[in-house]
Amino acid sequence: MVDHMKAVLRGQFEAALAMFNDCLVKCAPEEWDSAVAKYSFWQVAYHTLCFVDCYLSPGNDEFAKEVARRAVARTNDVSLPDLHPLGMKELEDEYPSRRFTKDELFAYVTICRQRIETVLGDGPESEGGDSLQGPSGFGWLPFSRAELHLYNIRHVQHHTGQLSAVLRRAGAGGGEPRWVKSGWK
Repeated sequence: MVDHMKAVLRGQFEAALAMFNDCLVKCAPEEWDSAVAKYSFWQVAYHTLCFVDCYLSPGNDEFAKEVARRAVARTNDVSLPDLHPLGMKELEDEYPSRRFTKDELFAYVTICRQRIETVLGDGPESEGGDSLQGPSGFGWLPFSRAELHLYNIRHVQHHTGQLSAVLRRAGAGGGEPRWVKSGWK
């Protein structure tokens, strides 16, 4: 049952992220800074990916270590995207420290997809029955890891809906973002 549940979560997570990615693809350059409530399109996109990434970690402290590890890796390989220039302040502050490009966010989507596979896949680092039933790892989210993954998917879909609405209002040249039933399409 645990393997089935992980496969379901992974399929729906990938589908949500595929729909989100479609919004990035269909966002014209002139819409990148357009308003989504009080934030810009790119800020909402960046925020969404930051929390996908964060909530795939066992907890906030572990995510902070991952952000620091990536910063060190980037000093050795400048081709890696600098997605957290100010470390955890990027998540803690209301606004990011700088404007992120579409290519940087596509790279972040790829990182998040890899993390989904690591956390919900079949590998040695993936969630097991005990961890899925255990606490979320985030004190402000008082539910299980399994529910955290559903919460994370809902967060992606919420912001995907916002981004889709902006694209529809703007008459996105590539059409409306497509619906994805399951998996990465």
